[in-house]
Amino acid sequence: MLPFSDLSIALAIFAVSYGFIITERIHKTIVALGGAALMIVSGVMTQDEAFYSHEFGVDYNVIFLLIGMMIIVNIVRDTGLFEVLAIWSAQRAGADPFRMLALLALVTAVLSAMLDNVTTVLLMAPVTLSIAKRLRLDPVPFLIVEAIASNIGGTATLVGDPPNIMIASKAQLGYLQFLIVLGPVVVGIMAVFLVGLRLLYGGSLQVAPHLKEAVLGLAPRDAVQDPLLLRRCVWLLGLVNLAFGLHGVLHLEPATIALVGASAFMLIGRANRKHNSDELSYLADVEWKTIFFFIGLFILVGALVKVGVIGMLATQLLSVTQGHPAAAVFSILWGSALLSAVIDNIPYVAAMNPLVVDLARSLHPEISDYTTLVHQPDILPLWWSLALGACLGGNGTLIGASANVVIADLARRAGYPISYRQFLMVGFPVMVGSLLLSTLYVWLLFLR
Repeated sequence: MLPFSDLSIALAIFAVSYGFIITERIHKTIVALGGAALMIVSGVMTQDEAFYSHEFGVDYNVIFLLIGMMIIVNIVRDTGLFEVLAIWSAQRAGADPFRMLALLALVTAVLSAMLDNVTTVLLMAPVTLSIAKRLRLDPVPFLIVEAIASNIGGTATLVGDPPNIMIASKAQLGYLQFLIVLGPVVVGIMAVFLVGLRLLYGGSLQVAPHLKEAVLGLAPRDAVQDPLLLRRCVWLLGLVNLAFGLHGVLHLEPATIALVGASAFMLIGRANRKHNSDELSYLADVEWKTIFFFIGLFILVGALVKVGVIGMLATQLLSVTQGHPAAAVFSILWGSALLSAVIDNIPYVAAMNPLVVDLARSLHPEISDYTTLVHQPDILPLWWSLALGACLGGNGTLIGASANVVIADLARRAGYPISYRQFLMVGFPVMVGSLLLSTLYVWLLFLR
């Protein structure tokens, strides 16, 4: 057992780092890297644990997925595809800002269910920024809504959010099971979310009539900058997305697929940059600040996992409700959401998974077959509550989900910074509303 000093040091470093991230007095990347370095220097984490431990260290699947998709998005942007999609979206919505907001939210949610939420926001943000530029709209509300929609949509499927992949593996659940059980509640949450958007933004988004007419009169094809490169990129992007959907069959992690795709994109895009024929020039456009923020955050949260903070919190959620199935289900649902809003949901789910299995063994000691054990009628609701809480809890704060952080950095790079408070004012009420609907849904489906 680790000495108390390690626990207190880890908590102090995390609390101070999180305070600076919330107040934004120092850039969050500097804070995350500084906090991570202090965890190592203080001895709470060793270098091997920080950089090589699967349990405590950096999740390189997330890191390389981000790098690969950032490269792909930067190359696709040079073709004019995002401009084409922006014009098409604006025209389909009649250049009405709220209708565009709703359309982009729906598209984001659907894509997040098919791909994953980080990949989706990397694809959608450039389209949104282009629409906002043409219509002289503030893109911040659009980007916040897309981040939230990506987390809601990603909840519906096994591949939509990393916690679902982890839960599916531990609970022996398949793609169709996730879609059948979680799909309906996600549709309901999205419907309520769109109604809420009408109340929140319905009267505040306005576009000048002459700008509407100008956009409606545009020909999307005129925005294509390189037709040949566009055709090649569309085909290659389709192959990458197909590989994402079949990653389980291919036995490849999404990060590997993203890196292979990025390499292929750099090869076909190298001649497009007239000012620099070096195919490696696309690496300069990667959002390295975001990448290093995640590296630091993984180490910070990994230290909390190592000293037992995450495990202790997860154990408390289960121990106080043993013998009361409904209380256990709702404690996991709400507790997972609140904790996932503060810390990354990936290490949290990693800590919760074995605890749910242990609870199943304590309740059903007579069952030796693992699949039968974790599929017991009183255990299945715990898995679904964990998935709903961990995924939907990401909407609670700006750093609650990877997609939120990516959106915030893309917005900052475009000159529209999103503050912690701005996101909190929209995201936290959405999280609470989503959990209320999820509570009713789980009760009707499993506990009534």
